[in-house]
Amino acid sequence: MADRAALEERVRLQGEHVRELKQQKASAEQIEEEVAKLLKLKAQLGPDEGKHKFVLKTPKGTRDYNPRQMAVREKVFDTIISCFKRHGAEVIDTPVFELKGTRDYNPRQMAVREKVFDTIISCFKRHGAEVIDTPVFELKETLTGKYGEDSKLIYDLKDQGGELLSLRYDLTVPFARYLAMNKLTNIKRYHIAKVYRRDNPAMTRGRYREFYQCDFDIAGQFDPMIPDAECLKIMCEILNSLQIGDFLVKVNDRRILDGMFAICGVPDSKFRTICSSVDKLDKVPWEEVKNEMVGEKGLAPEVADRIGDYVQQHGGVSLVEQLLQDPKLSQNKQALEGLGDLKLLFEYLTLFGIADKISFDLSLARGLDYYTGVIYEAVLLQTAAQAGEEPLGVGSVAAGGRYDGLVGMFDPKGRKVPCVGLSIGVERIFSIVEQRLEALEEKVRTTETQVLVASAQKKLLEERLKLVSELWDAGIKAELLYKKNPKLLNQLQYCEETGIPLVAIIGEQELKDGVIKLRSVASREEVDVRREDLVKEIKRRTSPPLCIC
Repeated sequence: MADRAALEERVRLQGEHVRELKQQKASAEQIEEEVAKLLKLKAQLGPDEGKHKFVLKTPKGTRDYNPRQMAVREKVFDTIISCFKRHGAEVIDTPVFELKGTRDYNPRQMAVREKVFDTIISCFKRHGAEVIDTPVFELKETLTGKYGEDSKLIYDLKDQGGELLSLRYDLTVPFARYLAMNKLTNIKRYHIAKVYRRDNPAMTRGRYREFYQCDFDIAGQFDPMIPDAECLKIMCEILNSLQIGDFLVKVNDRRILDGMFAICGVPDSKFRTICSSVDKLDKVPWEEVKNEMVGEKGLAPEVADRIGDYVQQHGGVSLVEQLLQDPKLSQNKQALEGLGDLKLLFEYLTLFGIADKISFDLSLARGLDYYTGVIYEAVLLQTAAQAGEEPLGVGSVAAGGRYDGLVGMFDPKGRKVPCVGLSIGVERIFSIVEQRLEALEEKVRTTETQVLVASAQKKLLEERLKLVSELWDAGIKAELLYKKNPKLLNQLQYCEETGIPLVAIIGEQELKDGVIKLRSVASREEVDVRREDLVKEIKRRTSPPLCIC
């Protein structure tokens, strides 16, 4: 079985070589010679009888949503949600699956989450991204073999009517499947949705088994490092906008890592597993990583020591230039390509004004198998806890990289679509924001209600119902208490507790005069407003101020 897998890999690589020669318009003789080699390798594989064919599809009864469908869906959702908010509704969220390591979100937490999402989505849209959606579960074989040692964290579902399914582990592999299935070669997309990992949950650190990912990806054949630089720019824009503290973005390149492993003497078969060990250097000291490499993975101690000399280095573009002169590393073709691209990347990052936030870190490995080029990860810098806060170690808050071969793994002909992207670790960000708000005892509004319709005397329920209906029909977010004869004091207290800024008070005298008494909850000032002018006055008082930029 292993021999067949190795032969299939040789067929795949030879097929890629033939396609590259055709793209380069090599001579007919050279192409013919390489095609003959490919046919010879295919002949060694033998007939395909009995061999399982991978079917590119979503599970039965599920569908993808393309950008056009998502645009329609968002308009429908916006209309529905706008109506719910107009009637003073709060929002909650509950887990899709009842699993250990999941959580409910109460209205206060949802208000925080919506602000974070709005900041992220605003940035994605500012950079011209479309939005898609994919099913929460995929065919098991769609996810198999894409995550290296992390594959053990995938949640498998029981046989569902003849299909073996798994909960999605991330949004990147479903995106690659989506591109191959729809034969797309060019798209800039974002996707915000829940993913699932059978990990050890650490709720206080924002580590869950069900959590949201916010992904942005650029797919297509473009000039080197321009899309990669934009992804890093987006990452920095979002983290700056969220104001969660100072951060550093570590960058590396899988080609540099592979070249480094090669010159250090790591066998080809151990590249990915040693890569997973190196990826732990942000959590444990070098000695522990070395012991794992040598004791558990069978690497020679002297090879591990040579790796240690490299992976403990970090710096800026000067380190890139230094390694370009390294007598051993500079002789490795893969490493040289990676270093050349990183040098170009730093030029673009300087133009984007974010080079001071970036560190070239040779210990950054990113354990996922599908990365092929530049990789990056944003970490919060440790600062003293603010008054009333517990020190909070949340680790990485954003990460991503280039994965040029993933789409080709789904395409029947192995056609590649170069891709680069990033993912924001929103659950960890929520943990930080929530803790800050609790420490500051800051009040968070859970509704967007602009005005409460209240009465000053008894037997005015009908008038309150008429007025609140007029306000709803005019697009005003309004509420009333569900009591026939509520006390005015109780109505005013409700506004103070929920943060409603205005109260429209109906009384017998107001009805005779054709006015509504409009009260500011904060200042307690009251003015009489003619009923026909009430909507305009509420909008004037509650509309955000114009920003002249």
